[in-house]
Amino acid sequence: MSSLRPFHPLDLFRFNLTNLDTLTENYDISFYLSYLARWPSLFTVVEGQKGEINAYIMGKLESSPAIYQHSQHYLPWHAHITALTVAPASRRLGLARLLTRSLERAGDEYNSWFVDLFVRSSNKVAVGLYEGMGYSIYRRVVGYYSDDPTGKKPHGEDAFDMRKPLARDKSREHIRPDGDKHEVAPEDVW
Repeated sequence: MSSLRPFHPLDLFRFNLTNLDTLTENYDISFYLSYLARWPSLFTVVEGQKGEINAYIMGKLESSPAIYQHSQHYLPWHAHITALTVAPASRRLGLARLLTRSLERAGDEYNSWFVDLFVRSSNKVAVGLYEGMGYSIYRRVVGYYSDDPTGKKPHGEDAFDMRKPLARDKSREHIRPDGDKHEVAPEDVW
């Protein structure tokens, strides 16, 4: 039996097994703590029976700065999944879906337009998982990741900016059917 609970600073010393994955982005301690300080209710872990961290999600609520309001890349008020990872031994148990739904509910509570996330374009398992939860590719961010594990691109791997509309977006204006064909540069996303 696992349980959801808020992330605690001491969890930084307990989630190594969850982060040991080539597709999981790792950050410095100050990055994790800044999320915990700014969005504590959106930083959640799944704790196992023995106290181990089986999964976690780091989320936030944001919009682009007002100065970009008339830019084609402007982002209105939305929820964002910064990191979602599940320990290898805990995969295929529905934990990613559970954590994602918790952030989607928070997004609806705060009247967000959508939830978005960035995922490596080569991570077919994650892309399929998100598509199965109602997310779609909004745009391709060329060279978003500084490395390319496949070695096929000199400038780094592309990311898919994936979105799921929330209750506020009744007309579905913040998604598109052919998002993988819309390419942007990393400096165009905030």
